[in-house]
Amino acid sequence: MRITGGSLSGRIIKCPDGVIRPAMDRMRESVFAILGPFDGASFLDLFSGSGTVAIEAVSRGAASAELVEKDRIKRQTILANVRIAEEALNVRIRCHFMAVELFLQRCPRAFDYIFCDPPFPYRFHQELLEVIAGRRLLTETGRAMIHRPAEKKLAAHIGGLSLCDERVYGRSIVDFYEWEVNTHC
Repeated sequence: MRITGGSLSGRIIKCPDGVIRPAMDRMRESVFAILGPFDGASFLDLFSGSGTVAIEAVSRGAASAELVEKDRIKRQTILANVRIAEEALNVRIRCHFMAVELFLQRCPRAFDYIFCDPPFPYRFHQELLEVIAGRRLLTETGRAMIHRPAEKKLAAHIGGLSLCDERVYGRSIVDFYEWEVNTHC
């Protein structure tokens, strides 16, 4: 895997052991292009896998990033990948090794961007967005993205969030949600 844009563009990221379905380079590059500039933004990467998406965000100018991954087998690889990015960019990426659902219940702050990339067999995509909305974990002008298999359908309106864009990448789809009053993407 490689970083597709920003200061670390082209940098190779290690893939950890264990079960992983890394976000395709093409998909990641497209999602980040859609989102536009990240200057000063905060970014949350849920179901992080290798840490690539959080690293991509800081490479493209996010001021802060946090990632959440439950699988402890991936811990050392994630920390090594993050350390390289932190040293190169002089930025801190906070790593949380716990279940995403637990993190969301305990999270004390809102983010400008939240990227959810659960394993394809995961059944609680809509519930994740409901918790994000219900706990106000997305800033007023923020966007939440969720990567899902094409056969898994999500509602257009979830807990005050509204679907504002949908991109198809083979049998994968990334849905973009904003607060209903701000829908303009």
